[in-house]
Amino acid sequence: MKSPFPGMDPFIEGCGLWEDFHTHLIEEIYRKLADVVPDRYVVRCGERNYLVVASEEIPKQRSFKPDVTITASPGSDVAADLEEGVAVAESVELTMRAFSEEEFREPFVEILEDGPESRLVTCIEVLSPSNKRPNTLGWEQYHRKRQGLLRGHAASLVEIDLLRGGRRMPMLDPWPPSPYTLLIARASRTPLCKVLRAHFRTRLPMIPVPLLRPDSDIEIDLQPMIDAIYLRSKYDRNIDYTQAMTPPLSAEDIAWLEQHLRQ
Repeated sequence: MKSPFPGMDPFIEGCGLWEDFHTHLIEEIYRKLADVVPDRYVVRCGERNYLVVASEEIPKQRSFKPDVTITASPGSDVAADLEEGVAVAESVELTMRAFSEEEFREPFVEILEDGPESRLVTCIEVLSPSNKRPNTLGWEQYHRKRQGLLRGHAASLVEIDLLRGGRRMPMLDPWPPSPYTLLIARASRTPLCKVLRAHFRTRLPMIPVPLLRPDSDIEIDLQPMIDAIYLRSKYDRNIDYTQAMTPPLSAEDIAWLEQHLRQ
């Protein structure tokens, strides 16, 4: 079964499928670009790796009801000790967090000018949830890279945000009120950026990928890539479209989805 959404399927994000989807989408973008770039360019996949301490928000301790209790009959020596508070142990279980680290891997695609220096021409990023959580390693690493590209005027950036959750990247101007955004920052025009709005109820727009002059942009069509990933990965087997999502859909979007599911 194909997705009921003409555009990006928001349930991929809400049903724990994003990591798998993200990897496949990067592969599809790489294949498309590698097949069509002029001979003066090469296309490569890169990856950001970082470690995060796991389970940081687990409570350190909780009250504990013991499995064994001691009772004493009135007047006994044990009862007297209990009344006087002698040698009474507090029954508390401590839950300690073991030190464990989780590795995050965030792939991206780069177009390079072929030659000894392998000059970076354009970087294509598909944002991960960690990139949209301020004050985390994922956010800090990507924000640092993003600022370097936008300030350096040496390479272009294509930023694909297909996540409804999290906080969007900082901009001087407000982002448009759409679920998804596609940003194209040309090296020659930064800090001015072109932003395309995208929605799950309509087909995703074509994205222009800048190259060096005098070469024309390469346009990539994300929609057939997303549709193919959905079918190939059989996501419909893991998605229950009757369940509520986080972030929740609006009442209008829920009514629209119910109609499409009936069809």
